[in-house]
Amino acid sequence: MKKKLVGVLGLGIFGRAVARQLSQFDQDVIAVDMKENIVNEFGNIVTKAVLGDITDKNFLLAVGLDHCETVVVATGNNLESSVLAILNCKKIGIPIIIAKAKNKIYEEVLYGIGATNVISPERDSGKQVASNILKHHIESIIYLENHVSIINFKIPESWVGKKLAELSIRQKYELNIIGTRLHKGGHLKLNVDPNTPLPPNIILVGIANDHTFEKFDYLDYLK
Repeated sequence: MKKKLVGVLGLGIFGRAVARQLSQFDQDVIAVDMKENIVNEFGNIVTKAVLGDITDKNFLLAVGLDHCETVVVATGNNLESSVLAILNCKKIGIPIIIAKAKNKIYEEVLYGIGATNVISPERDSGKQVASNILKHHIESIIYLENHVSIINFKIPESWVGKKLAELSIRQKYELNIIGTRLHKGGHLKLNVDPNTPLPPNIILVGIANDHTFEKFDYLDYLK
């Protein structure tokens, strides 16, 4: 099992969505917020929920944030807090810093001080942000309803040359392949022949039930 350690700074609506989604896929999460009731609520959801100030570098070091591969700065409504949190993350050596911004001006500022990626709640959902942190083969996910989604993903190397009929994808991953693309964003070709060997470097498109396929990809089991 390949887990990631992710920090989530700020547990507002957006931060809570990211933390819940990451935890649902068995990832280790350090969540920090200034509100005690929210921290207490997430104590049984994430690996570590801590009450404290995300603008305090020494505090972030004390809670182990420097061991995170990725940190999500989810306090997009307070520019000063976001800026200080990002600067602290850079100082303690976080490789990937994802920050929430409430408008275009905030976005430009956060990129300017070193955020790796800046997201907007109007454009990016908590589920999508969590998926982007964890994915290995998945290119994109469209969440529909009742745990049903459409997934575009790069073909795993071990599938090349094999037939869909022999891979038992539906049984293993609760995923029905509906088409292929020659490249990301390319034209969708439907009616895939289950008895034709799969070529390398194509994008497979499937309809997934529940989150089974996502879990396999996020834990890097699709090999």
